[in-house]
Amino acid sequence: MTTASHRLVDANGIRLSLLEQGQGPLVLLCHGFPETSLAWRHQLPALAAAGYRAVAPDLRGYGRSEQPEAVDAYTALQVVGDLVALLDALGEQQAVVVGGDWGATIAWQAALLRPDRFRAVAALGVPMMGRAPMAPSRLFPQTPDAWFYTHYFASPGLAERELEADVATTLRKIYFAASGSAGPRDDVLTPNPFGMLARSDGLLTALPTPQALPDWLSAVDFEQLVRSFEKSGFRGGLNYYRNLDRNWAAEAAFVGLQIHVPAMYLVGESDTGLAMPGMQNIIDAMPSLVPQLRVSQVVPKAGHWLQQEAPEAVNAALIGFLKSL
Repeated sequence: MTTASHRLVDANGIRLSLLEQGQGPLVLLCHGFPETSLAWRHQLPALAAAGYRAVAPDLRGYGRSEQPEAVDAYTALQVVGDLVALLDALGEQQAVVVGGDWGATIAWQAALLRPDRFRAVAALGVPMMGRAPMAPSRLFPQTPDAWFYTHYFASPGLAERELEADVATTLRKIYFAASGSAGPRDDVLTPNPFGMLARSDGLLTALPTPQALPDWLSAVDFEQLVRSFEKSGFRGGLNYYRNLDRNWAAEAAFVGLQIHVPAMYLVGESDTGLAMPGMQNIIDAMPSLVPQLRVSQVVPKAGHWLQQEAPEAVNAALIGFLKSL
């Protein structure tokens, strides 16, 4: 079988970089933060072998895709617009959209707003949620000494300075701390990188420095990710967080809408999101928002980077879901 090929595509006024493999019905794979299309390196060949056309773009702001300057160019609606335009550029009328982390949020929104183009949705880690009662900047906690990580990410320039000082150390710490390799979630021994942060420390200080890469991340793949973020920086990815309030405001127009396409949800048993108060209730309530939720499954021994940490389990579940459509 041929390996994944790379190309650049013009879509929605920007140039997107993508990896592509296989022929057949289109499956669109959307990564999260801080990742690139490489996050789907195990899914591309498996989907191609199963008879699908698998396409993994670097979302706007990431990897080799363009990085618009304006902070407000990174709303969820604009990224959904990229995916719709990408389908047009690929000559496809419909796709199954799959996402992890931020990519899951984008995938849910794509399926909610454009069921004519996205015929099914699979999300890893982040469940479909109803609109919050208030804007995230007011909802997420902060004190004089500590704040929720989204506040830190939303502060212009602050996280960039820390994360870009040593990209290899940044990625090594974040990937390990949010993975199942770090062990049972514990705020002392295994701090959550996506939780409360001391204002004086930033993100990385409290995270352990792993002696080696986790066994699910090869040195070759890690070096490719490091080079990608050394070139792109983290500003594009952080700008997604800087639009949380804008996304919340836009969601007012869609309150009450349900997702009416078939859906699947997978989460690692050690996912950092499960540590958030009320997350299990949100997961349990998903059928009210996603009536065709066919699969809701916890993957053992895996953390936040589910498709990278447990590729065989994810591939089996994803291909099974696709074959059921």
